[in-house]
Amino acid sequence: MGLLDSLKGLFSSRPKVDLSTRFERLREAVAGTMSKFYKAKDLSSGQVVGLKILDSKKVDPVEARYKGLGKPSEGEIGSRIEGPNVVRTLEWGVAADGSRYIVQEFVDGKGLHAILASEKPIPPRARLNLIRQAARAIDTVHKAGFVHRDICPRNFVLDPEGRLVLIDFGLSVPDRPAFLQPGNRVGTPDYMAPEIVRRRQADRRIDIFSFGVTAFEICTRQLPWPRGGGGQAAMLHDSPPTDIRLLWEGMPEPLAELIMACLAAEPASRPESMEQVTAALAKVAGKA
Repeated sequence: MGLLDSLKGLFSSRPKVDLSTRFERLREAVAGTMSKFYKAKDLSSGQVVGLKILDSKKVDPVEARYKGLGKPSEGEIGSRIEGPNVVRTLEWGVAADGSRYIVQEFVDGKGLHAILASEKPIPPRARLNLIRQAARAIDTVHKAGFVHRDICPRNFVLDPEGRLVLIDFGLSVPDRPAFLQPGNRVGTPDYMAPEIVRRRQADRRIDIFSFGVTAFEICTRQLPWPRGGGGQAAMLHDSPPTDIRLLWEGMPEPLAELIMACLAAEPASRPESMEQVTAALAKVAGKA
């Protein structure tokens, strides 16, 4: 075990802390699917951090699906995933009031979903850079032994220096069949792989599909299928997607082929790994 792992283990086993006296909350909470997130100042160190407080009523039913499997907590999963395009998890534990919390680096930037919803043009080279960074982030998750399960623009933040950061591991699980069995329909419907909707055994290729949808949106500001609400949107993902070449005239053909391959309904027709995807993107970027 390395020094960083040892330190994180000490953090996670600290006595329960009073969050109200340990942290000064600098910004109103942002409500997530299963948590609230604050920009906060750690009064013990003076560091500005991200403070995530989990909602047990929403988290516990999800965690109960994996009872007996030894699933790591969200904080522990985040601490095991380290890379330049992944948010750093600094500490996690149980507060004095019984709530579970996670302390992360605070990424002071704008959500990728907000950037794509704006009307500000994104030059082709910048699109490729965003896609390449997103791919690196997911590859980092997979190499750490996990499947993210909720890759979408909402879970990326772009900082002022141009670094794209993957910020949330609330639905992430170990990359083992027992954690990816049929019936666990989790994720964001517009980005959800067909095998999840079909209730089939899943694997890390669900993240490759979601990456494909995200990359398509970065390139075109549109989705490959009509945007919908709830599971109805994901039901469309068995049908052929819009050809991305129709929405970006003159886009690099290798990039178009790669994104369309990631969107294949059958997992076997997608790239085998995000490492393969990042290698392909490096060649595209070199020609752009």
